[in-house]
Amino acid sequence: MSQQWKAICNVADIPVLGARVVHRAKQPNVAIFRNGEDKIFALLDRCPHKGGPLSQGIVFGERVACPLHNWNIQLDSGCATAPDEGCTQKFSVKVEDGRVYLDLQELNVTSSEAETA
Repeated sequence: MSQQWKAICNVADIPVLGARVVHRAKQPNVAIFRNGEDKIFALLDRCPHKGGPLSQGIVFGERVACPLHNWNIQLDSGCATAPDEGCTQKFSVKVEDGRVYLDLQELNVTSSEAETA
């Protein structure tokens, strides 16, 4: 296991068609999603539209619907589907032996640093 990966939870800890929130000190939270095919995705827990908590949205296919204004956000890219525009930060995910890992360097980068990268 590379030193850059941080164990977050077990896949089973994330509800099917739901999310689990990773709290970060002084930074926006990260939402880890599990779809109906047990694929795991991680996004900044803020909709690009008005900052709604994506972790509280409805997961369908490989999208999540923002609970505030129903924008559909692609889980693999963090980008809104047309006609809406905008993206939220996505995070690299690795699943190994039923455990979910996030890239430690990405977790430690602030959202403003990620936007300028």
